[in-house]
Amino acid sequence: MSSVLSGVKIAVVGGDDRELILVDELVKMGATVVVAGFPREKVGHGAFVVNTIEEVSKDMEVLILPLPGTNEEGIIRAVYAETNLVLNEKSIGSLATDALVIIGSARQYLKDWSIKYGFTLLEIIEMDEIAIMNSIPTAEGALQIAMEETKKTIHGSKCCVLGFGRVAITLARILKAIGADVTVVARNEAQLARAYEMGCKKATYYELKDILNDTDIIFNTVPKMVLDRDVLKHANLDILIIDLAAQPGGTDFEAANTFGLKAILAPGLPGKVAPIFAGRILADIIPRLIIKEFTRLDKDLLFE
Repeated sequence: MSSVLSGVKIAVVGGDDRELILVDELVKMGATVVVAGFPREKVGHGAFVVNTIEEVSKDMEVLILPLPGTNEEGIIRAVYAETNLVLNEKSIGSLATDALVIIGSARQYLKDWSIKYGFTLLEIIEMDEIAIMNSIPTAEGALQIAMEETKKTIHGSKCCVLGFGRVAITLARILKAIGADVTVVARNEAQLARAYEMGCKKATYYELKDILNDTDIIFNTVPKMVLDRDVLKHANLDILIIDLAAQPGGTDFEAANTFGLKAILAPGLPGKVAPIFAGRILADIIPRLIIKEFTRLDKDLLFE
């Protein structure tokens, strides 16, 4: 058992089954781990379980929040918590000096607190080593939804992928591999060139209205309102919209409902469809990030 994090006080707050795998790894590495947002029976041996954000934050050197982070009111995503866990300034202020806070994507208030209280804020959702790996279960989960919600085979279906970032690239590749007719919509010419190289059709957002009129399934990965009312009114009535962007997504769901279109918001698929795989990603990467940051701050760690 490695003791590289021996004595380091780490709080893990909220999340889902992914964080449970991370907690086990941190304990194995010798850290003192305190957890909030999970029932005792879910948490492995060696970690301490508390009930409130105030208890879990006090004097902690590292605070780990889930990849989806918090909402505007500070409520932390915690699927197993019986009551809301709310990240507040009091709890943040009780962290140890020079603490490290790790989160997927931070709201502005957390960024402001990092300046006020002098802790290091590390946003990891866009790190390639996490985002590319997470694109695999996200794409598989999107494919699963498509198979469950349509009466056709994906093979031969006309599919459209909006955006061409990490998730979209993996998704387009899988769709092509099983015989779908794939069109990629993006603004970046280099991305469109790559989509063409992969055997996909390419299109711009100006063509979206015509595309929706002749598409079976559309997958959105763009976290902006791209499927608005003006666009959706041109969609064929049998279209399936699967929105993979972070909440609230890039689809006008109220307009989709008005037009009788089936639209599904499906964020956070890695933790839902492949929590073991997604958890191992966190367990592999986050300890290394902690070690790297502590080394930069010249904090003592026991390397073995």
